[in-house]
Amino acid sequence: MASKDLPTFTVPSLTKEDGAAVATILQTRLDALNDLALTLKHIHWNVVGPHFIAVHEMIDPQVDAVRLMVDAIAERIATLGVAPVGTPGALVKARTWDDYAIGRAGAIEHLGALDEVYQGVVSDHRKAAKDVEELDDVTNDLLIGHLHELELFHWFVRAHLESAGGVLSTQDARTEKGAAKAAAKAE
Repeated sequence: MASKDLPTFTVPSLTKEDGAAVATILQTRLDALNDLALTLKHIHWNVVGPHFIAVHEMIDPQVDAVRLMVDAIAERIATLGVAPVGTPGALVKARTWDDYAIGRAGAIEHLGALDEVYQGVVSDHRKAAKDVEELDDVTNDLLIGHLHELELFHWFVRAHLESAGGVLSTQDARTEKGAAKAAAKAE
């Protein structure tokens, strides 16, 4: 954020520069979580097969929780004196990841792909928490709280992909489509 783009205020004990830097980091999380909420809803609508109802019903509470995370992050950005941006066009322009790659597909295929999605979201959220650790305790605490839920949701997904021996069917996959294919093959 350039100095001309600094907020006119931020929270007490932070400089305007630090407030702007934290808000910039949070904006990336806002984009990622908005995308995750939409992706989860897409999965909810497009899952089919024998595990349909289990996955369909597992996803909606995740959508609701992620939407609450989005709201908390947007409100924190505003508290820091910066305007949060939540428009679809801005999200698509700013994101560094590809759109979700799976359409109508079996539950296990979607869960394989969702494993990849959660790996990215959780890793980036953890990095953001680390990046604000020295700047802002409140934001760090917010992100760590989100990590607790995101990691729990990731575990829910992975429980469907794990063998009794503790091996993930998606362990060698590096793409959503590759993970979907590996998960379906192992089913």
